[in-house]
Amino acid sequence: MPKIHSYAIALAASLLLVLTASDQAMGQARQPVDEIVALVEDDIILRSELDQSIAGIVQQIRARGQSLPPRDVLEQQVLERLILTRLEIQRAQATGIRAADSDIDQTMRQVAAQNNMNLSQLRTALEAEGFDFEEFRADIRNEILTERLYRRVVDSMESISSAEIDMLLASDAFGGDEVFLHQILISVAEGAAPGQVQQARQQAESIRQQIADGLDFVSAAITYSQAPDALDGGQLGWRHLNSLPQLLIDEIDPLPVGQVSQPVRFPGGFLLIKVSDRRERSEVLVREFRARHLMVEESELVSPQQARERIERFHDMLRDGADFAELAREHSDDESSANIGGLLNWFPEGNYGPQIQAVLDSLDAGEMSLPFQTAGAWHILKLEDTRQADRTEEVLREEAREILRSQKADEEIARFRRQLRGESFVEVRL
Repeated sequence: MPKIHSYAIALAASLLLVLTASDQAMGQARQPVDEIVALVEDDIILRSELDQSIAGIVQQIRARGQSLPPRDVLEQQVLERLILTRLEIQRAQATGIRAADSDIDQTMRQVAAQNNMNLSQLRTALEAEGFDFEEFRADIRNEILTERLYRRVVDSMESISSAEIDMLLASDAFGGDEVFLHQILISVAEGAAPGQVQQARQQAESIRQQIADGLDFVSAAITYSQAPDALDGGQLGWRHLNSLPQLLIDEIDPLPVGQVSQPVRFPGGFLLIKVSDRRERSEVLVREFRARHLMVEESELVSPQQARERIERFHDMLRDGADFAELAREHSDDESSANIGGLLNWFPEGNYGPQIQAVLDSLDAGEMSLPFQTAGAWHILKLEDTRQADRTEEVLREEAREILRSQKADEEIARFRRQLRGESFVEVRL
């Protein structure tokens, strides 16, 4: 599945690209027009909404250096995306999914930070180019709702069993390359007549021939694809080859980089897949640490100054030859390690956060740190040893779990979208 990546941030990044549009173009996109271009259940989509979305997509396509499809094709693609988004928001709200103001604020602060701005500067930049800040907030809110809707869809799936993981690990498919893929989807409705299926196949074959004759795949995806990622050029990103359905593996595995598959029939229609890149799976070596830890925690009974004085006293005792394990067992406030002498047994780099890791990185084996403070506590660390551990097996099992979950999620989300679109009242008036 598309990983339930942060859709809100992706949307905001897309909207910020539109800031490069000329004032004239933005003025044209925002001219009030009352024409209804689609009815979506009890809601409507206006021409002004469609034109504004098209303006943003045009800027994104041009920023990527890609050619634009014909205006009527672009209108149909963007309108279909708006329709699906409207249906998703309606379903999310109907099932009790909400986005609090604090969630929206947090996402907007992330967007601002990614563009080297604070929230006030982001607002100024948007309004300077003609964007309504409250509309921008509403877009962020809708993306959060959509993300949470699909997270619920995925979370409702049955969990992946150990037996499924073992079967995948034992299969010939596991351990293959990772591939960077682009796709073009020509949809076929469930229960379509043979003539409709044949027409879709011929369209897919025609598109493949156009690509063979020199049409850029990304441009073809923007123009023809009926997948949700069409306006992104059909980009699927990096996928483990073995995470794909077997019918796709059989078609993709022999393809060299840059080649496009034959049309592949699957329940939703026909797919053209381009292998844009490949890379091999590598061995996973992880740096691990073994250390001892003594902590004095601040509390209502122990002031920050008292905590500091205690940790400094313990440090003096250790420096004078006291046994670290005994002192930690008797005095450390770290409940997870005190009873085992403060032992933090073989853990991966970064396991306890960046501040602890920075102290560990400054120590040689057998060396003890000076007392240092974190939020609400004082610490002493002693680094006992480090090692390079082969964690390939553990990582592979986790990858297998994610592959199976991703594969099932892809199928479930695609099924959900088809069902949502098919069972909803939509009237297009273009």
